[in-house]
Amino acid sequence: SHAKFSSYEPELFPGLIYRLAKPKLVLLIFVSGKVVMTGGRTRQDMKVAFEKMYPVLCEHKKEKLSTLPMPPGHAKAEHGGKGKG
Repeated sequence: SHAKFSSYEPELFPGLIYRLAKPKLVLLIFVSGKVVMTGGRTRQDMKVAFEKMYPVLCEHKKEKLSTLPMPPGHAKAEHGGKGKG
């Protein structure tokens, strides 16, 4: 249902581009979790867009992966995570 409002081409730009129709503005959504809203004409536009999109973003939030321990003999495991040198 969001496909007609969004585009993602990582070869061209590292974020998903989401174009809201009302209010008319664009959200740039990055894998890091950062979001940039641009094109809003008023603070109210920004507030309305945030209230519309926050639940959608939460619904599609990527779960963090737990960090696995380094196997014995791996360079970073041997040197306290600092690699060789």
